[in-house]
Amino acid sequence: MASRNPLLLLLFVGFFSCPDVSGLSIETDNKNVKAEEFKEAILSCKHKFSKGMSLRIEWKKIQSQGVSFVYYNSEFTGDLRGRAEMLNTGIRIRNVTRRDSGTYRCEISAKSEEGQRLGEATITLTVLVAPTTPVCEVPSSAMTGTVVQMSCKETEGSPPSEYQWYKNGVALLEKTGAGSARAANITYTMNKKSGTLLFNTVTKNDTGEYFCEASNGIGLSQKCSVKRMQVDDLNLSGIIVAVVLVALVMVLCGLGVFYAQKKGYFASKKVLPKDELSIYK
Repeated sequence: MASRNPLLLLLFVGFFSCPDVSGLSIETDNKNVKAEEFKEAILSCKHKFSKGMSLRIEWKKIQSQGVSFVYYNSEFTGDLRGRAEMLNTGIRIRNVTRRDSGTYRCEISAKSEEGQRLGEATITLTVLVAPTTPVCEVPSSAMTGTVVQMSCKETEGSPPSEYQWYKNGVALLEKTGAGSARAANITYTMNKKSGTLLFNTVTKNDTGEYFCEASNGIGLSQKCSVKRMQVDDLNLSGIIVAVVLVALVMVLCGLGVFYAQKKGYFASKKVLPKDELSIYK
């Protein structure tokens, strides 16, 4: 038992001789910051230290491939160099782009007579991007009774855009199964999330000029160019006439071949052996 006392004494002395490292409270005004593209964003980071304390401030960006420094050794690094400035211990980013979106961590350490104190705060920055002109697919023609699907899509907007279809300049109603939709006798299905406009059985009444509008609440909405879809009835009489004409042509061709064979036009000529050919020479 006596042999263990020196070891216990060393541990006891070492524990009390180590510098005191304790946590400190770091606060932020907004943990989820949203800013429109090409405007400014402020990431706040606040502490409650006395002015006489020596502070070390670092900002980092947390990404899937790892953690990178944003502010280190009293200067900005990477993409924020020249676009950001310190606001006390927070950051103001000017002219934000979609590449600035992500999770940021403010880390502050302070030395005092009581020892080292550490604290951190995490802030998520989402850069909002206005939509671009959507790409619309509208068939130029269709037959009544067939299935027709139109599509509208743009991929730049953040948050993702919603889509509204128009026919002849009038906004189409969304089919919800409610009274207003049923009363309007809607024959199509419009999906505002995916941008599709589906006609299960298109009719002549669906003929018109169509375009789509993309919007996400950021900036101005964007429209694709107007495209016309012409719906026509299936011409059964024309098809019948065409079938009759084809059948008649086939019959005439058959009769012609029969007549030619009967007259011997297709009879094969007899080839004489070489010794018989020498007699005629």
